[in-house]
Amino acid sequence: MTQETIDNKTDPLYRRFRIRISGDRAMVAEYGDAIDERINEKVRAVTELLRQSTVKGIDLILPSYRSIGICFDPLIISISEIDNLLSGLESGLDTAAIPEARTVEIPVCYGGEHGPDIDFVAEHNGIDPEEVIRIHSAAPYRIFTIGFAPGFFYLGGLDPRLHTPRMETPRAMVPAGSVGIAETQTGAYPIDSPGGWRIIGRTPLRLFDAFRPEPFFYQAGDSIRFMPVSPETYRHIEAGKTP
Repeated sequence: MTQETIDNKTDPLYRRFRIRISGDRAMVAEYGDAIDERINEKVRAVTELLRQSTVKGIDLILPSYRSIGICFDPLIISISEIDNLLSGLESGLDTAAIPEARTVEIPVCYGGEHGPDIDFVAEHNGIDPEEVIRIHSAAPYRIFTIGFAPGFFYLGGLDPRLHTPRMETPRAMVPAGSVGIAETQTGAYPIDSPGGWRIIGRTPLRLFDAFRPEPFFYQAGDSIRFMPVSPETYRHIEAGKTP
């Protein structure tokens, strides 16, 4: 955060977080009331510092768009102690060494059998399918939060030229790896699941694997960049071969 931001007392970044109780073993620290990239960056920074801390009793840390969920052992640490911990971490954000967010590249085969809704997205926005691909893969998207299903990332920054409504009737099953658009957001399905997003492509990567040391290779705060690939390259990657 810059000195200009620090001096601006009306800036939402400078408002004190609000604690909400979520049962006897969980709480939520809210840092704002809107989807804002700066607030999300603050959430990411506090989350990182919280994970680096050596405080005992915190079992799980769950960052979201504008808040952090914390599961804890009330026999070891109290809500007031967590409140004090968060306040202390927040006061040190300007000098803390926060690892830079990564950009994770995800190959996507657009259209055809992998992207059955790409023509709808194109027609709805008055462009052609090739332009949908070009716009969608042009810039990285920030991961604001992960949820709904294991590894499902909610991304910010979808170009307004691709905004498209959800399906009126969701599909009973969307294949794992499907990349879709819903209203102002884009994302990818890490597992087979029902869904109403407009599917424009699919990645051959396994976005979620419970048997990997790290079940998914990205986290909230990272960026995702979709890289168009041909059907042949898709099949090579899916088979574990070098394209």
